[in-house]
Amino acid sequence: MQNIPVAIVGGGLSGLYAAFLLEQKGIDYILLEARDTLGGRIIAAKHAKKQSSEPSNSDTTEMAVTDSFDLGPSWFWPDYQQQLSHLINELQLESFAQFEEGDMMVERAPNEAPIRTQGYKSSPPSMRLTGGMAALIDALYCRLDKKRVHTGQIVRRLNNRGQYIELASKDSSGQVTTWQAQHVLLALPPRLAEASIEFTPALPLDLSKQWRETATWMAPHAKYFAIYDRPFWREQDLSGAARSALGPLNEIHDASIMGSSGALFGFLGVPAQVRQSVSEDLLKAHCRAQLVRLFGTQADSPQAEYLKDWAQDPFTATTADADSDGQHGSAPTAKAASGVWKDCLTGIGSEWSLQFSGYTAGAIEAASFGVQNLLESPRSMLPDKISARSNLPSV
Repeated sequence: MQNIPVAIVGGGLSGLYAAFLLEQKGIDYILLEARDTLGGRIIAAKHAKKQSSEPSNSDTTEMAVTDSFDLGPSWFWPDYQQQLSHLINELQLESFAQFEEGDMMVERAPNEAPIRTQGYKSSPPSMRLTGGMAALIDALYCRLDKKRVHTGQIVRRLNNRGQYIELASKDSSGQVTTWQAQHVLLALPPRLAEASIEFTPALPLDLSKQWRETATWMAPHAKYFAIYDRPFWREQDLSGAARSALGPLNEIHDASIMGSSGALFGFLGVPAQVRQSVSEDLLKAHCRAQLVRLFGTQADSPQAEYLKDWAQDPFTATTADADSDGQHGSAPTAKAASGVWKDCLTGIGSEWSLQFSGYTAGAIEAASFGVQNLLESPRSMLPDKISARSNLPSV
């Protein structure tokens, strides 16, 4: 069994960015992701749309265009999330500002019709990536050694054996694979790591308590999308934004694709426990009816609808997350201050970010800190563990 320098548990943005940084340093690693796909909480709904085109012979043809809609995080703010912005520029990804032109709609009480009021623009502007946040995941993965990335591997046990850490993962068939690493980077939410992984010896009690009490961003939330052939609300000088005290959606935004499909998305204000007792079709029907109240009958005929309930995602949420208030918390301690886990285990998921806990930018910051901590560790980076690829250029 190969004993490698680094094992990354989790293939979301923080895990992939940590792998990207290790590739640049020429450091051997493995990345183990529980899902069959990469991205973690960055998940895209793909919608195929047919578009007309007129070639030079003037015959009209139809071309299939696939639009990508963010069921997880959608926005970033380059003015103050500069590390993430630098990475996006480095990877040559395109971005555009969230559409906020026009009025917004507000629902205040059951017996009152929705009212139209002046909209507002975010300052600094909220930005979206062309192709959705999944474009960032794809761009990072394209720069990794694919043989080091393993999906469908659920890590259930970390055993510190002194000279190395033994990781046990299970695939969908139930087969268990054992790995050995000098250092483990936990690229998943602290609460999920504490609840789903058996640590031997046990983590220090104060560290385990911190991780268990750290709410996972997005875990109690659910997002609904309605896709249309065009953003028809803009024809009424509406921004697509809405706020509602009635629900089921309490906050709605324009999610249209530039030059392609129109779309509205909203966050469900219905508690996670209640959502679990209602069918997805019924929830969609209530969301669609609300869009009709706010934006007119055209909203009743979406080309497609998507609903992602993060509280029911076992690789994101725990039972404790169902009762969370859904707010961004403060970062817990990322590593043990003493004991056997001190120099060999570091949390790098977004919640461990000091500045942007839970945000997409937080995944980049926490991963950077974790890799830097690993490079400075007296245990992990022995000279004979550095591969010959140490001169790999940056992108």
